[in-house]
Amino acid sequence: MRNTANIHSTAIIDPSAVIASDVSIGPYCIIGPEVTIASGTVLHSHVVVAGYTRIGQNNQIFQFASIGEVCQDLKYHGEETWLEIGDYNTIREHSSLHRGTVQDHALTKIGHHNLLMVNTHIAHDCQIGDHNIFANNVGIAGHVHVGSHVVVGGNSGVHQFCKIDSYSMIGAASLITKDVPSYVMASGNPAHAFGLNIEGMKRRGWSREIINGLREAFKLIYKENLTTVQAIERIRSEILPNVTEVQLLIDSLEQSKRGIVR
Repeated sequence: MRNTANIHSTAIIDPSAVIASDVSIGPYCIIGPEVTIASGTVLHSHVVVAGYTRIGQNNQIFQFASIGEVCQDLKYHGEETWLEIGDYNTIREHSSLHRGTVQDHALTKIGHHNLLMVNTHIAHDCQIGDHNIFANNVGIAGHVHVGSHVVVGGNSGVHQFCKIDSYSMIGAASLITKDVPSYVMASGNPAHAFGLNIEGMKRRGWSREIINGLREAFKLIYKENLTTVQAIERIRSEILPNVTEVQLLIDSLEQSKRGIVR
């Protein structure tokens, strides 16, 4: 049962919405059909949750955010599709997160502990992991996959169907048209790889052995005259036995469908 003490009198809520008793819904929010909002989440004011959206626990959603609207895909014709948002996310002003399309599992999914700064756009069918930071005005096109612990600089755009793997970092005002492997720093328009996210590794307390092993792997991929297959073979035989973290980098290379940034 809803606790109306936490719901502003100007909020409009569809009767089918299921809202935990301690959810706070501020002035002029609109909650559409088939919406679920779990315990501890706060909608500050003027938030629109259009419909067919599941929102987890302890999220903070700020004013003028548009959550769960129908996608901007001309192939979409009103089918039932969904947006799922995990726990402990912060979604700042004017951000827009769209539902999926039937061509790709009918689902857009956001993980946990993400910070989406002002005017972030997450398009249809994206899969976003945990502990990511998207700075102001980041645009993520449809069908993009983002791992975890990724930082995307402000005013950057990501082309549809790209993959940005875990622990990578994208410089501000970059255009991503190829996949970004784990741990790699990429920047530019179009973006190119220019190093590893060493500072991010240090902040997480990773050992010198791990960081040096990843540096050697990066050199094999980007600075030696090797094919991708040759680089993978050498990373697997020379580095992986001592630095298991490099497996994520191997996975990035083997699973890339668009090719990686160079």
